[in-house]
Amino acid sequence: QVQLAESGGGLVQPGESLRLSCTASVNINHVSRMGWYRRAPGKQRELVAEERSGRRPNYADAVKDRFTFSRDNAKRMVSLQMTNLKPEDTAVYYCHLRWVNGDDFWGQGTQVTVSS
Repeated sequence: QVQLAESGGGLVQPGESLRLSCTASVNINHVSRMGWYRRAPGKQRELVAEERSGRRPNYADAVKDRFTFSRDNAKRMVSLQMTNLKPEDTAVYYCHLRWVNGDDFWGQGTQVTVSS
């Protein structure tokens, strides 16, 4: 069973930055994809950033040029550097991993709140 542990959420003011991290309980060298999703209050879960095996990360239009996805296979970790945060970025952020057989795994979620 794959376990994903997120960290780094919190309360920040508009324009500030946060870095989310997700550590997997397994080697991530050959997973099909890893990424971050979010669910804002009253909305459906949406993709924020994702990296598919062998490809460059892709981002939701709402976060392009503000968020950066990174991956460290040696640490079994993916991160999401979020800059210039906006109130509309407020959501629970989830780490996602798709295994090579197509099974999906999710972290427990970490709350990000952007408010003045």
